[in-house]
Amino acid sequence: MVDVNITPHPEGCLLDLKAQPGARKAEFRGFQNGALKVCVTQVAEKGKANKAILSLLRKAWGLKGSQLEIVSGQTASHKRLLIRDLSPQKMLQLLKDCGLKDE
Repeated sequence: MVDVNITPHPEGCLLDLKAQPGARKAEFRGFQNGALKVCVTQVAEKGKANKAILSLLRKAWGLKGSQLEIVSGQTASHKRLLIRDLSPQKMLQLLKDCGLKDE
């Protein structure tokens, strides 16, 4: 079972993220306290890291740009992501398909 907070939302589902800007490479690093940990090489200034996070997630999950939105935590490392048109169950399956699961 994947240990991540995914909650239903009228437009899809909400996912907790832990952002790590300025990393050596852009990648998923598993889960931390119920949040998906996402590392990006961009620095956290003027929204560069947020744009890089959304781009990485769109490519990894095969989603359209309009399906992803950071709804809280724009300037913090803990963020809340809205994924439109995906149920919590489908989001969980996407995470598993990306190889993200607890050992």
